[in-house]
Parts: sequence; structure tokens; C-alpha cells
Amino acid sequence: MVKQHAAKGSRKLLNAWAFYDWANSVYSLVITSAIFPIFYGALFRMAEVEKVTVFGGEIARAPLISYVTSAAFFFIAVLTPIVSGIADYLGNKKLFMKFFCYLGALSCIGLYWFSLEQIYMSLACYFFGLVGFWISLAINNSYLPDVAFPEQQDKISAKGFSLGYVGSVLLLLFNLAMVMNPDVFGIESDAGGVAEVKAMRYSFLTVGIWWVLFAQYTFYFLPQGFRKEGERQNIVLNGFRELRGVWHQLGNRVKLKRYLAAFFVYSMAVQTVILIATYFGEEEIKWGGDSERTMGLIISILVIQLVAIAGATLTARMSGWLGNIKTLIIINLLWMAICIYAYFVVTPTDFYFAAGCVGLVMGGIQALSRSTYSKFLPETTDTTSFFSFYDVAEKIGIVIGTFIYGYIAQVTGSMRNALIFLGIFFLVGALLLTRVNKVQKT
Repeated sequence: MVKQHAAKGSRKLLNAWAFYDWANSVYSLVITSAIFPIFYGALFRMAEVEKVTVFGGEIARAPLISYVTSAAFFFIAVLTPIVSGIADYLGNKKLFMKFFCYLGALSCIGLYWFSLEQIYMSLACYFFGLVGFWISLAINNSYLPDVAFPEQQDKISAKGFSLGYVGSVLLLLFNLAMVMNPDVFGIESDAGGVAEVKAMRYSFLTVGIWWVLFAQYTFYFLPQGFRKEGERQNIVLNGFRELRGVWHQLGNRVKLKRYLAAFFVYSMAVQTVILIATYFGEEEIKWGGDSERTMGLIISILVIQLVAIAGATLTARMSGWLGNIKTLIIINLLWMAICIYAYFVVTPTDFYFAAGCVGLVMGGIQALSRSTYSKFLPETTDTTSFFSFYDVAEKIGIVIGTFIYGYIAQVTGSMRNALIFLGIFFLVGALLLTRVNKVQKT
């Protein structure tokens, strides 16, 4: 019996699409933002080193992870168009979404064996976790115009982010219980490490299992994708041809082109902040001790996630009152203010306040950026190529942002100085957004 797919705009299909955020957001919270940065710093402190010999030289821990992140996003930016082209021409983008979902989840499980002694293999797991997460997310984003009508897209996009925050917080709370009370879970210290660090390793396993398990609901309802008609030669390069085609179409769509320019600039800063925030807190804030550091950082991440639920919903409502572009301008200016404030943050209390401010604007800017882009798209079934262009722009921005951040941290010896550059990016992004709705002179 052939399975009947849910109709576009139906509640069942919209919920299935949004639920992928519930499945994969545990990666962005536990691995990117919370447990892994703490675990990574703990390994260096336990080994009593600040630098490791890798890639032909000695690199400090903060620039090292920033450079690897930058390299991963460069790889993602190159690979996404290839995947997009093949998916468009074969009409099976769900198959690719599954592959990268499973790649990311297995890489999370591989982080269980992360060690400084096996640094290359360890960094490879971190690298491919990023690849799996972002490419599967890019494909899921490309489904938005396929599953939702324009008037539904703001709301369902915000719902997806909200589901992601709730689900990831639930798993983080479980992981927090393991880390803070390992004996309750039968986790004991041994020659392989202290109990708290072993509990962090177990948390990486839970992320991989959670991600694969809950993604099945999304995979069950999403359609395979739209098959491209016509000849299909050199499909590996077709993704780049599609990007070139999208680029040519931008010439006739002034609003979309201006919006993408602004998005490229401010998204560079947003994603860099999200990726390095916990590393900044782990290294720059005066916590007092290891247990205080672990508890404080996880509390700050929880604050971000819980506030972000309200932030995403509030931003969706603001966009209804003020319009998407005006709302994005306001949020960019708030981000700039946060970067300036964070430069002076020293105490845990200050860091908690900054975390709350980040949470308020983090989910909102991501959800609204995604749905605003979707609204500007022309009527087409070729949504994968347009969203591939969107994601490539975002990833190239992250490459630049994380590299600049790592370079400034390495040269100046402080992560604080890079925050000023990120604040400038937000200001430029806000200024570029003011041009989006201006009438073009003839």
C-alpha cells in the first residue's frame, strides 16, 4: 500500500516539518553551546595545557576550535550546492536529509571518545557533527515553501524554533543531572577520568540517539521532493549552476538581493556569537572554581534557551505589527548593544544577564530571517536551490566570522576584542536592512 503524503498547509505536515527542530536542536544546545565547550575546556585543564601541537604548530584551545569550526563551515558551503543540485535533479532530497542527519548523530556519538591524545580523530567527529547538522537543517529549511503557504510561514517557522528550544532544554536538564550527580546514575571516577567528565561523554551519546529517534516522525511525513524535468548530466555540478541561476534571478528582484546582502552581514555575527558564546564564558568569566564554572555555564545556557522561547514568539508578533524588515532592524541594534555590553562582562551575574539578552533576540532573528527569505522567493518548485543559496551565504559568513574571531583571539590573547567587530557587523546589517523596502529610482 502506497503511503499518502499530507497535503501542503495541513496541520499534520506542518507539525512534522517543525518537529525536526525538536529532533536536531539538541545538537546545537548540548554540543555547540553547553556540554561540549565545558568538556573541551576541562580536558585542557586536566592535562594542564593551554596549547596543543596540531596542523603543524602550537595552537591555543580557543583559536583551535574556532579554526576547525571555520573549516567545517567552508566545507558545508562547498558541499551544500552539490547536494542541492543532485537532490533537485533526482527529486529525493529527503534521502540526503536522512544521510546528513545520521552522519551528524553518529559524529555526536563519536565525541564520546574525544581526547587530546587522539586530537585529529576527535576534531573530525566535531567537524562532521557540524556538517551533518547544518546540511540536514538546510534541506529541512528548503521544505518550508513546500509544506506551508506564505501566510503560515512566520508562525510555523517560529513554532519550529520554539519546539527546538523546549526539546533541547529537556535533554540538557537530564544531562545536567548526570553531570552534577554522576553517582546517582552509577557513573564513577576511574583511570579514564573524573565522574563529571565521564557524564559529559555520556551526554554526547544521548544527543545522537535523541536526534535519530525523533527525526523519524519528520521523515515519515515529508515528501521525497520535486523531481527536475529535462536532461540530468553532470549532476554533481548542477548545484553550482543552480546557484548561478539564482544569482541571475536576483538581478531582477531588488528586494531579495538587498535582503540577502543584509542577511549575509548580520548572520555572520549571529552564528559566530552562538558558536563561541560558551567558550567565551568558559575562559573569560571569573567563576571561582571548576564546579562553579560548570554549573554557571549550564545555567546561562538554560537561561538563553528558556528566554528564547518567548523571544521567538514575541518576534513573530512584532513582525505582524511592524513588518519583518523593521523588526529585524530593531533586533540587529539590540544585538549590537549586547556585544558592547559583553565586552565588559566579568562576573557570573553579568554573564547571566547577557545570556538572558541573547536568548531574547537569538531565536527571533533566526526564525524571522528564515521566513522573510521564504516570503521574498518567486513562485517556484525549485525551493532547494533558493534555500541552498541562502544557506551558502550564511555558511560563508560563518567561515569569515569564526576565522576573524579566532584570529583576533590568537593575536591579542583575548576573546573580548573580537566582540567589537561582531557589534560592527550588526550595525552594518541594520543599515543594509533599511534599504530593502526603499523604492528603486528609475
